[in-house]
Amino acid sequence: MIISRRKFVNSIGIASGAVLLAHFSCAKRPVGPVIYPEDWERVRRQFDLDWDYVHMSCFHLASHPKPVKQAIERHREGLDENPLRYYRENAGVCEKRVRLAAASYLNTDYSQIALTDSTTMGLGLIYTGVKVRGDQEILTTEHEYYSTLESLNLRSLRTGAELRKIRLHNGSFNTSIDEIVDNIYSSINPRTRVVALTWVHSSTGLKIPVREIGEIISNTNKSRVDDDRILLCIDGVHGLGVENINIEELGCDFFSAGTHKWMFGPRGTGILWGRDDAWNNVVATIPTFSGSGTAGQTMTPGGFHSFEHRWALNEAFDFHSSIGKEQVEKRIHQLNTQLKEGLRNMRNVNLHTPMPEELSAGIVCFEVNGFTPNEVVKRLEDRYIIATTTPRTYKERYVRLAPGLLNNPSEVERTLAVIREL
Repeated sequence: MIISRRKFVNSIGIASGAVLLAHFSCAKRPVGPVIYPEDWERVRRQFDLDWDYVHMSCFHLASHPKPVKQAIERHREGLDENPLRYYRENAGVCEKRVRLAAASYLNTDYSQIALTDSTTMGLGLIYTGVKVRGDQEILTTEHEYYSTLESLNLRSLRTGAELRKIRLHNGSFNTSIDEIVDNIYSSINPRTRVVALTWVHSSTGLKIPVREIGEIISNTNKSRVDDDRILLCIDGVHGLGVENINIEELGCDFFSAGTHKWMFGPRGTGILWGRDDAWNNVVATIPTFSGSGTAGQTMTPGGFHSFEHRWALNEAFDFHSSIGKEQVEKRIHQLNTQLKEGLRNMRNVNLHTPMPEELSAGIVCFEVNGFTPNEVVKRLEDRYIIATTTPRTYKERYVRLAPGLLNNPSEVERTLAVIREL
């Protein structure tokens, strides 16, 4: 006779049940598979995607790889069997383990990392709590996503600080590092307190030169007192999990990113990083349940979350680390270069993502003459290729393709062939 695990735990009593509960804790989580960089098919086999389709939209919402999926189920079973006991025994250790894994991946200290549910939550926490006076200004661009613009607008309404939007370039495809940096530099004035930017634009695929912008802001801050220093805040969601970065060297003060996109993390998870000497410029918005020992703890919103998802996030960081950040960046850039070169050579296509790797990452945006973006997406889906369009909150409406670790060169060519037929 087969006895269910629940009945088995009940039959052997609380003491033995505690032993089994410990088996499902963070402290004894199973180690995920080692992924070799040259074996990209093995990476694909870690996902339960429908492989009849070419998935060029995993940057929007990721499928869970097997180690993440198994960790979620492990925590879910523990919470279902003895919710309070499992929570008491695992909440602290699991949350710290996630922050340690994120810190290791980003080459920073775990004390600087707060846990969030999304990029939007992280941006909301920073822009709601940032110390800005009514005589100061918030500088951003007209290319930002709704989450940034609305968070900044709300902060402007609360404080009276002016919200000013500038244009970064005269066209994303032909822009340059110098053009972008010069436009930021020339727009900064003595009243500028916050510079709010997006690392990789989901509207055009443009990757802005954050390091270079950070350098000019750092130089400007040398002559400012702390209350007037410029804070560089970055929406980094489409760079995290693509670019091989050391977050301390990126040049920003705050960095918010969801981890359920390129990182393949559990849905509804994210991180917020702050430079050690920048956290004192922000006040927490939501009371924390994580303690107040570090800025990362203080800025982690309290309340009850989907714990099985949050606690499984370290498996996502481990999964990426097992491949290697350098190999991840190289692979994604290779596939995107292949796609851009193919599109650039088509007479019926207008490409909006820059060709240079220093100005692009994993998103390619374009138009096909004679077709609306939605029509192109529909034609592609009819041929079992999943694409997206830019969100309706942007003025620009383009087709978006995002070759990532779950794609291969033959899928890129298959996609190009369908577009070429249009």
